[in-house]
Amino acid sequence: MVHRGEAQQAPENSRPALTRCIDDYLEWAKVDVRRTRDGQHVLVHDEQLQAGDGTRLRVADHSLEELKQIDVGLRFSKRFSGEHVLSLAEGFALAKGKLNLCLDCKEIEPAQLAREIVEAGMEQQVLVYDRLQRLKLVWEAAPGKIALMAKWKSEEGPAEWALSNSLAAVEIDADAVTPEICRKFHKLGMKVEIRSLGAWDTREYWARAMAAKADLIQTDLPEEVVADLVWQRVTNRPALISLHRGANRYAPENTLPAFEKAIRLGTDYIEFDVRTTSDGKLFLLHDSTLDGRTDGHGPIASTPSSVIATLSAGSSFGPAYANIGLPTLDAFLGSVAGRVNLYFDAKQIEPEVLNAALLKYDVVDKTVVYGSPFFLAKVKAANPKIRLLAPLGSPSQIGALAESLKPYAFDTNWKILSRELIQRCHSLNIKVFSDALGDHERVADYVQAIEWGIDLIQTDHPLRVMRAMEIWAESNHAVAPAAKPQR
Repeated sequence: MVHRGEAQQAPENSRPALTRCIDDYLEWAKVDVRRTRDGQHVLVHDEQLQAGDGTRLRVADHSLEELKQIDVGLRFSKRFSGEHVLSLAEGFALAKGKLNLCLDCKEIEPAQLAREIVEAGMEQQVLVYDRLQRLKLVWEAAPGKIALMAKWKSEEGPAEWALSNSLAAVEIDADAVTPEICRKFHKLGMKVEIRSLGAWDTREYWARAMAAKADLIQTDLPEEVVADLVWQRVTNRPALISLHRGANRYAPENTLPAFEKAIRLGTDYIEFDVRTTSDGKLFLLHDSTLDGRTDGHGPIASTPSSVIATLSAGSSFGPAYANIGLPTLDAFLGSVAGRVNLYFDAKQIEPEVLNAALLKYDVVDKTVVYGSPFFLAKVKAANPKIRLLAPLGSPSQIGALAESLKPYAFDTNWKILSRELIQRCHSLNIKVFSDALGDHERVADYVQAIEWGIDLIQTDHPLRVMRAMEIWAESNHAVAPAAKPQR
């Protein structure tokens, strides 16, 4: 259950925050509900909304139309400029058939809320969370039609307390959950949601909730919770995963936070790009210019390292990353060496310098180097032990590249993938990597490639690839003997 949508990467309770949950195949989002002056329910947490210019408007004192004039995206990041407050009706339309919603009622009209849920046909996708007094009014407005949830603490008494108050679920703080408590509620036919936020939003507390067999974990880090759950079940991965420019969906690409996130997600490889400044220093950056990826401008090759060091590589991603800069190759390798395999995209670096960096951090046997065949030939000359990743755009290129480079793997165009191509490469002792970027970031495509025997999938959407691996493992009876989660 994602707290206010994916609010670490998009404005809380907003359309993009909820859309991101859907794109990641997450099951639940907990959103906050308030009522406007003209009686409209809206998805807003705070009592006041703050506009980009700092103006603060109390939700209850303004109409929906007036609140819609506030740009709720700009304060988070320019990339979300133009996003506005969602009405409850808009939230329902966005989520219907795609995402379950837990409505955290801050200020509502109970009978109206019940009516809106029923009229939207969202009874099977909604859980209403509130204090008991208002939940009783929601129940009276639609008896037995809407699932209700309240906070449970030990002082509330036995689990039967929840049953007597017509609850379908209870919320328990993460530091209080035990297997015995969950069993008692389950015996009564009720779900248990664990509030695992703040200091409790850690692997330790998620593991406690999973061990207690809780039904839902409320978190600000859903990607890490899902990864923990999946890798408990899929203990023998059918293919490796490389995260493109790090976990760039959850942190700014090619930055240390993106790579740390990738490692926490359990990836096998992290892909990164290296370029050279005007004074010969090496930084991680995909594009040839600083524009768009940083708050700087112009070609990196014409910019000295002293300027690069002052730039933000994360301000456009979100406020939490405003002070994150482009890492040097040394800083990057010093941080990740020995913790994960490296997928080195050599955008602009001399082969001898590349070799020296890999030797310095003792990662030659943990790295694949991608580049043009001409460049890779130079890398091979610098150090024959470096594992080469050659681009493969057509099956007709296999023989010549295999003969001239003897690569460790091919970076294969996804469009030419087939069982036959993969088998041919394997017969030559060459692995098959492919970028499932853009058009092929679909679970069905991943599953097909896994069935064909692909060795590595590079992705911008790690949770989708994890879901594909779950599906493959389930169909091949290769999951750990744990209870199947409600996906």
